[in-house]
Parts: sequence; structure tokens; C-alpha cells
Amino acid sequence: MATDSRTESEGCVGHRTPQHDIGSEIPAFYPFVRRKSRSPSRWDRSQSPIPRRRKSPPSPRRHRRRRSRSSSSSLVNNSSPSHGSEQNSLIEKQRKEEEKKRRQKEAELKLLEEELARRVEEAVRKNVEECLNSEEVKDEIKRRVEEGIKKLFDEVDAQLQKEKQAALHEARQKVEQERKEREELDRMIEENRRKVEESQRREAQEQHQKEMERYLELERIQKQREEALRRKKIEEEEERAKQMRY
Repeated sequence: MATDSRTESEGCVGHRTPQHDIGSEIPAFYPFVRRKSRSPSRWDRSQSPIPRRRKSPPSPRRHRRRRSRSSSSSLVNNSSPSHGSEQNSLIEKQRKEEEKKRRQKEAELKLLEEELARRVEEAVRKNVEECLNSEEVKDEIKRRVEEGIKKLFDEVDAQLQKEKQAALHEARQKVEQERKEREELDRMIEENRRKVEESQRREAQEQHQKEMERYLELERIQKQREEALRRKKIEEEEERAKQMRY
């Protein structure tokens, strides 16, 4: 097998392994697959169902055949109608034979395409199996699985940390809100207490003022009574003294 037709496959997860030589199984006339080798392989030269035609200078025999064909065509033109019908039937027969050969060739090409597709599929499957069964690929798969698991755990841990931070932030906000509400309530209670004390103080002052005024009024009335009694006593004593003079 020619060295130009050997290829390497890199489809095994970063692993380069020799691939099954498919090019040697592809016929040279197959229109859909290009060969990397410029020179045909031995299989192409020996087992190709369609022989390759070699270009050679026209031989004298072919030259004579062409002359005979031209002379025969002139004879055909000069022949009778019966000879023309025979010529037409011969042409029709040749056309049918060519059509039969063409169909046979198409059938052979189709079979070759199916066989080639089967061989390509088999080679790819074999190459994939060899790649998957190699220790390097197994180690690579194991490494990627471990990396995937580690990445998954890291993502879960990051998500948990994120949720934990969010919960802590929410708890802190709740505590701060409760503290503010408690301070507001304490302020309201203190304000109410201060107002009550102020009201009570004013009421006490007013009550004391009223009691003081009442005491002063009673003291004034008492003094007036005492003054009246004193005057009356003085008047009685003066009256008694006058009576004693007379």
C-alpha cells in the first residue's frame, strides 16, 4: 500500500491514532470521494471494474477503419431503401445495447457506492471503538467526568454561598428594621410619658394655685371677722365707758 494514502485521525478527544486506510478501498472512478494520493494504488490498478484507456497514436488499422466507415456511409447513402431499414434496425439494436450497458454500469456504480459507504462506516466504527477502548481516551473521559463533577460541586457551592449571603443580608435588614421600629416605639412611649407628666405637672400647679387662692381667701375672711369683732368690742367698751361717766 502506498504511503501517500495513509492518513491519521484526530477524532478521539485529543488523541491521534492511525485510521483505517479507506483510500485504498475507494475506486479511482468514484466521483464523490477525492483521494489524497496522486498515484493510484495497486488495488485501483488491478481490481477496478472499468479498465483505464491508454492514449496512443491512431494506428493504421483505425485509420483504415475510418476510411472504410466513410466509404460505407457513402455506400449507405447510395443503397436501396431496404438496406436503409436494415441500417436503422442495426442502429436501434446498438442503441439498446448501449442503453443496457449504461444501466448495467449505473447498477455497478450503485453497488460500488453502497459497498464503499459500508466500508467507510465500518472503518469509522472500528476507529471509534479503538479510540474509546484506548487507555488515553479512558483517562481523558475520566478526567473530564471528574472536572464536570468538580465544576458542578463548585457551582452548587457558589449558589449556596450566594443564597447564604442573601439570607444573611435579609436577616440583617430585618434586624435593622425591627431595631428602628423598636426605637420609634420607645420614642413614642417616651413622648407620651413626657406629655402625661407635663399635663400632670400643670394640673398639680393649677390645683396648688387654686388651693393657695382659697387659703388666702379664707385667711382674708378670717381677718375681716377678727377685725369686725375687735371693732365691735372696742365700740362696746367705749359705750360702756360713756355709760359709766353719766
